[in-house]
Amino acid sequence: MEWGFFPHLAELLSSRGFCVLRFNFSGCGMKPGDELVSGPEAFRAATFTKDLRELRAVIQAVGHIAPESADSERLGIVGHSRGGGIALLAASIDDSPIQALVTWAAVSKFDRLPPEVVNQWRSSGEVLIVNGRTGQQLSVGIEVLHDLEAHANELDLEKAARRRSAPWLIVHGREDETVPFAEAELLRSAAASPTELHSIPEADHTLGARHPFVGPNPQLIEAMNATQAWLRRYLAPEPA
Repeated sequence: MEWGFFPHLAELLSSRGFCVLRFNFSGCGMKPGDELVSGPEAFRAATFTKDLRELRAVIQAVGHIAPESADSERLGIVGHSRGGGIALLAASIDDSPIQALVTWAAVSKFDRLPPEVVNQWRSSGEVLIVNGRTGQQLSVGIEVLHDLEAHANELDLEKAARRRSAPWLIVHGREDETVPFAEAELLRSAAASPTELHSIPEADHTLGARHPFVGPNPQLIEAMNATQAWLRRYLAPEPA
């Protein structure tokens, strides 16, 4: 929740009159103030269904966290990368209160590893990944693979795109090196209306932002402007 552009985006939306809540999934393995994962065991066991349960718990708690400023009847959500996929799942659930959805560089699937790596993961009980932004090598446990396989239908993002009804803005950089732009097009083609794909030329997976954050760049500014316009369009109260 403190990486790169997240605090800046929250401050921008707050300054525009939105009540904003940002949080860490427990499986990110990071506490407020951490620069790197300090809880590798939490990261190792971070399943997708656990992320979804935690997001739904946060959504249900919004009205209690900030009862005087948050309107649980006008709820929007913004997610990036894997978090974008989890946000999409939350918006696709039948009783979802989400009224506006924005994803940045969202994945179109969670099963991203080639078969030979999955086989090695299954036999060894873990797979090692390297965080492309920090260089930290981290272990992902076999429980994550078992969760993905046991809940394949529930975690199908193309199906979620068709199910959800909240207006959805898909923001994606044309030069995304981690989640190719083709995945944004796939989600857009699968999505029910209303959905809009906002492509940003020359933008990478983090829209040019780095950590520590040194300020916005043109690609990030474009993403933030599109995001606040979308949220205002669908969450602003009806005129009296």
